Amino acid sequence: MGEGCGFAEMKEWCRSIPKIELHAHLNGCIRDSTLLELAKELGQKGDIIFSDVEHVIMKYGRSLTECFQLFDLFHILATDHETISRITKEVVEDFAAENVVYLELRTTPKNNIAKGMSKQSYLKAVVDGLKAITSVDASFINFSGRAESFCKPLHKSGTNDIKRKKIYVRLLLSIDRRETTAAAMETVSLALEMKECGVVGIDLSGNPVVGEWSTFLPALMYAKEHGLPVTLHCGEIANRKEIQEMLDFSPERIGHACFLEEDDWERARLSKIPVEICLTSNLRTERLSSIDVHHFGNLYKAQHPLVICTDDTGLFSTNLSNEYYLAAATFGLDKKDLFYLSTNAVEFIFADDGVKKVLREIFQDAESRLAVELHS
Repeated sequence: MGEGCGFAEMKEWCRSIPKIELHAHLNGCIRDSTLLELAKELGQKGDIIFSDVEHVIMKYGRSLTECFQLFDLFHILATDHETISRITKEVVEDFAAENVVYLELRTTPKNNIAKGMSKQSYLKAVVDGLKAITSVDASFINFSGRAESFCKPLHKSGTNDIKRKKIYVRLLLSIDRRETTAAAMETVSLALEMKECGVVGIDLSGNPVVGEWSTFLPALMYAKEHGLPVTLHCGEIANRKEIQEMLDFSPERIGHACFLEEDDWERARLSKIPVEICLTSNLRTERLSSIDVHHFGNLYKAQHPLVICTDDTGLFSTNLSNEYYLAAATFGLDKKDLFYLSTNAVEFIFADDGVKKVLREIFQDAESRLAVELHS
């Protein structure tokens, strides 16, 4: 960290500056308290054995094996419309509390006939969750195509409403690597249908050892042909052939990128493909031996476009402020470095130019307010 800046001071700086989150999975960001409550209910219904997961839910800093245990629990919870709406509402509120001013929330629409859930009804439950937010001013695109806030005023203080934090929320629909080509095409078609509800792009994610790139390519090409930006979980494992095929595709962004080799990085640099950096996630999932050897350091020195993200705040017991602090503490970044890292992320979002303009103004205002600390 920069000289003269203590632990507590830098922690507070990371929390206070406006931030942009571009790699966050809806189900992986569920609050521990909510997860515990819902798991108890599932245990009472006999759907799970609560004692098998209670200690994992309560634990801070979970092992990779324990993370996989929670993945199974997330899968069960994601089959209930009401739960999806609740999680969405709480996740947005939690990011807003961290002074995140723009959030791209990614989620995989689910088909579950037994539960009466289709991909369409799943996504409607997500949108219902956005509409239910009242504690912060959450803005996404409504059916008329305008940026719209669906939250209600909290209460009056004299003649003025109490000012709430503002957060712009957009959705990325994820193609799961377990899916067929037809299922992947269905997700892209749904994304195109729901653009007016804030869907701005497509993500490819899931277990990196499952599925073949050729299975998803037709759907990803279809998305690109119809103006939907694409981000890929790329290089989570050492699969050289797939990494090269993904780079050939020229996605708008890539996530993780832990196992790119030097010539792969050279291609990424020439293409200026922004990288979504998830430090804690990569450490917890054992993608690297220690945080100080993370590729963030080399990318930052090379001034490659990148954005600090969380991946799964609940699963990995982190938040975006913590990820910024971790970058500062590990790689010697100061307050100014962190502020401009966050500012530059505006250029990598998938939302339209109107939203980018508003966000630039937010950061310009923050720069004016924080001028003394930025230039001290």
